[in-house]
Amino acid sequence: MLIGNVDFKNAYKRPVGVATLLDGEPRNNFLTRALAFNPDGVLNGARRITFNGVYAYIVCDAGLVVVNLDNPLKPEVTAKISAPELNNPTGVFVQFRYAFITDHDGLKTLDVTDPAKPKVVAGAVVPIDDARNVYTARTYAYVAAGKNGVAIVDIEQPEHPHLDQTFNANGEMNDVNDVKVGMVNASQFAFVADGKNGMHVLQLFSPVDNDKFFGFSPRPTPKLIANLKTKGPALAISKGVDRDRAADESGNQLAVFGRRGSRPFNREEARRLYIRNNELYTVTDDPPGPPQN
Repeated sequence: MLIGNVDFKNAYKRPVGVATLLDGEPRNNFLTRALAFNPDGVLNGARRITFNGVYAYIVCDAGLVVVNLDNPLKPEVTAKISAPELNNPTGVFVQFRYAFITDHDGLKTLDVTDPAKPKVVAGAVVPIDDARNVYTARTYAYVAAGKNGVAIVDIEQPEHPHLDQTFNANGEMNDVNDVKVGMVNASQFAFVADGKNGMHVLQLFSPVDNDKFFGFSPRPTPKLIANLKTKGPALAISKGVDRDRAADESGNQLAVFGRRGSRPFNREEARRLYIRNNELYTVTDDPPGPPQN
């Protein structure tokens, strides 16, 4: 029996590599429920989840609930942020010391320096009508903005975000539920789940038709390059596999793809980059005085 590229009938006779739930014997790849966790209904209506190291950030009816999964069989709620700070949140994504969350007000910024207890950054709100989810790539946040298409927000200064542009492909994208971003060589693409309209591929920048693709984070110049009509509404897009090495925000290495090298920082090592003497360490373009030895 050939499923995909795996011949299960003869797979047990030879190694098939390492893959989740795939060891060449399909009869033993089963999952069983170990735990159901929803104390006092705090996670009722759960609709989005993202991970910040061992912490799960769950969007639900109560708002944003943070669950510590360091011991998966003994989860613990460490924080809950609800109204009026969050107005019916719809999506959340974490990047370094900040998380970005969409709600009925638009896009908001959370300080997650302490991942167990995120804090809403006062005033860091970008009004976006019909914001449904968010994905960040370097200094831009891509918001699935429903009837408005994709809203691209400049988050170079996470505590002072601002709307850079909105793209709807001349009205072709008007039911956007989700967006993910990936790169191939020197070109960047966004993959969009556009509800009733199916899936779209946007080219965000490319050396073929954009002379401003150099640098750490070029400004996106989106254009629609492909469509796929789905059998039902396109509701979500999965994240592609990271190149070379994958690690979570705690520095736990998840996988290595095709090369040898040093491991990534673990959480304590990364934390030393921005925490000094138990205080947040930052830099500024306007030093308070002359250099000191």
